[in-house]
Formats: sequence, structure tokens, C-alpha cells
Amino acid sequence: MTVTTGTETLARRSRARAIISIFKLRIGVEITLAMVAGVAVTSGNGLAAWQLAALAAAVLLSSASAGAFNHYVERDLDARMARTRMRPFATGELEPGAQWLALIALLLVGAVLLAAWATNTAAAAQVFLGAITYGVVYTLWLKRRTWLNIVFGGFAGTFALLAGALAVDPGLQLEGAMLAIAMFFWTPPHFWSLALYNKKDYVTAGVPMLPAIASERVTAYVILTHTALLVAFSLVPAFTGLGPVYLVCAAAGGGWFLRCSLRLALRPSRAAALDNFRASLVQLSLLLLGAILDGAIHGRLLA
Repeated sequence: MTVTTGTETLARRSRARAIISIFKLRIGVEITLAMVAGVAVTSGNGLAAWQLAALAAAVLLSSASAGAFNHYVERDLDARMARTRMRPFATGELEPGAQWLALIALLLVGAVLLAAWATNTAAAAQVFLGAITYGVVYTLWLKRRTWLNIVFGGFAGTFALLAGALAVDPGLQLEGAMLAIAMFFWTPPHFWSLALYNKKDYVTAGVPMLPAIASERVTAYVILTHTALLVAFSLVPAFTGLGPVYLVCAAAGGGWFLRCSLRLALRPSRAAALDNFRASLVQLSLLLLGAILDGAIHGRLLA
């Protein structure tokens, strides 16, 4: 009879937490909500509850595969940065190996097949492109080479929203397109704000993130420009088909994010950068909530 000691139990729990952490599930939930928002803003027959659940699972699995690949590839960078040095691959708690790459590939293939089976190939293609953009284009090709890394990386969240919109109507309606563009402009100011707060990390690691190669003032004004574009595009659907619930949420979140970005531009500082990062999370949460509530109220969310 095998007796499990308290130390062994704690070790197993720690390893389980480490494995779960590499999949970046909190980010995955936000990306999945973006997909649901894409469904909610698109007029048509909607999706059956099982289709929406299956597509949500596909997007979450796809995001998890990209997150794990990011952890795997960037373990050397993570070890040199205070913010990320305790990640499992960076500390050696999880050993890199072919089995991880096989699992990551399996998750992505499963996600794409699930999306295609539950909805259509157009939505499945977006699920695939979202993971490839974050995992390969951003992480593998661009992050160590150019400050435009996160600009192109911003497409990852956009593809999730498009997956939802195209699952309902492969022709892509105006509201879905505008919200997808807004998502594209959201990622750079969100991440640059965090990178400005952690500027020393990126300088030390030699990663050419915008705050590491430009002055705080230049970075702050670039952030403000992206925030303004984000807010502008996010408000368009309120005047082309969505209702007052969406307008209130988009305006409230966008107004707060814009205010914080302006304050950062006028007086750049680590504190203002952190405030702006937090404001970006509030803005995105309100935007997606407004879209989903509006879709539920007007019967677009489910068939």
C-alpha cells in the first residue's frame, strides 16, 4: 500500500498549479468573452447554446495552446525579468521537452476541429489565426526584433472576436468589423502601459518593447493615440445598430481609459502607467459586457 505524505501532496499541488499557470487562463477567459461579444453584435439566426459553448471551448483551448507556447519559447527571457522570473519553465519547475510541444499542438488542432464542427470553417480559421498570431508571429518572430511586436500581436484578440461574428454570419457585418478594429487598437496601449511600468525589465532582457527604446513622453503619446482610436472605433456600433446599453458601457469605459491615457501623456510616470494599464482592463470589460448584454436583450446571442 502506497502512503502519500503531506510533502508529496503539496508537491503535486504545486506542480498542478504550475501546469495550469502556463496556459494563461485568465487571458483566455477575456479572449473567450471577446468571441461571445462577436456573436452578440452580429444580426442573424444566432448560435444554439451548444454551438456557443463549443466555440467558447475552442477559443479557450486555442488561447491556452498559444499561452503555453509563449511560456515555453520565452523561458530564457522570463528568467531575466522580475515580473516573469517565477514562471514554471523559467525556474525549472517544469522541464521543457517535446512532450510539451506535442500537447500544445494537440490543443490547437483540437480547438480548430471543434470550432469547425460546431460552427463553420470561417470561424475555425479565426481560432487558428489567433493562436498562430500570438504564438508564432508575436512570440517567435517579432518580440525580440521590433517594437512593432505587440502591434501585430494585437491581432490575436481581434481574431477571437471575428470567430464569434463569422460563426453567425461569414459575410462579417459592420458592427463586428468595428469592434474587431477596436480590439486591435486595445492591445498596444494595454501592454505598453504595463511595459512602461516594468521598463527596467525589458531593458535588462534586451526586448525592444516601445517603452524600452523610446522616451516616456513619446511612449505615452503613442499610447494616447491608440487609446483615442480604440474609443472612436468602439463607439461606432452604438450608432449603426447596437442599443443604449452598449453605448453606456462603451462610453463609460472608453472615457475612463482616455482620461487615464491623457493624464499619462501629460505627466508620464510609473504610477500613471499602472493606472492606465488598470483602466485598459476596465474599458475592455465594460466594452465586452455592453456588447454581450445588448446582444442578449435584442435576441442576437442565442438562436
